[in-house]
Amino acid sequence: MHKQYWWILIIYALMQISGFFGPPILYGLGIADSLFSLETVALWSLISFTIALIPILILAIQTKEYPFGQEEKLPFHQSFGWVVLGFFLAIFVQGLAGAIETYIFKIETGSENTQNLVEIAKSFPAFFIVFTIIGPILEEIVFRKVIFGALYTRYNFWTSVIISSIIFGIVHFEIEHLLIYASMGATFAFLYVKTKRLIVPIMTHILMNTFASIVTFYSDDLEKYLEKLEQMQQFIGMF
Repeated sequence: MHKQYWWILIIYALMQISGFFGPPILYGLGIADSLFSLETVALWSLISFTIALIPILILAIQTKEYPFGQEEKLPFHQSFGWVVLGFFLAIFVQGLAGAIETYIFKIETGSENTQNLVEIAKSFPAFFIVFTIIGPILEEIVFRKVIFGALYTRYNFWTSVIISSIIFGIVHFEIEHLLIYASMGATFAFLYVKTKRLIVPIMTHILMNTFASIVTFYSDDLEKYLEKLEQMQQFIGMF
């Protein structure tokens, strides 16, 4: 694996670990009013993710040919089409994986990780930037370009997807939803291999996270709207 990619993994790991000592630093400096409050955690996440993004982007660009060598990339206009197609494909695959988890493995629906992130964003709106933009960029570089890419040079597609997706699920601390993470990992990896452009799974991931945040954020209003719509349908059905 390229030397630059080891540095990407180190920086990403340090960013994750910094969540344990970053908030106390903000509190000690008087920047945060309380220790480990949602606002403090969100502020440190915004700082640490932004700081990590810059060197990781630089290192990723320096090895942009990896893992596909000299293979020709898909034309840009076609790649944009794959972003749109990939978004709907990801929704379908995630829904299918969720149904399997619910009806076969009897796992409760919903991602606690996503709900927690949205709750943090509600108290600190700037955190939406981390969840919807910075996070997906970092994750696609780390889990698709670096980890999946390194595995794909030695093993077949599915072996590479399974291993990288297991690591992806472990990092998100949601082992019970490993099937969903694996399905998303397979979808993003497929888009990466298909187009040879990392920007395609990055944009698809951004769209997915944005969609998930909007649905979760407005879930209460959406539920009320659906209840009213059902009442209207019942009323109309009386005539």
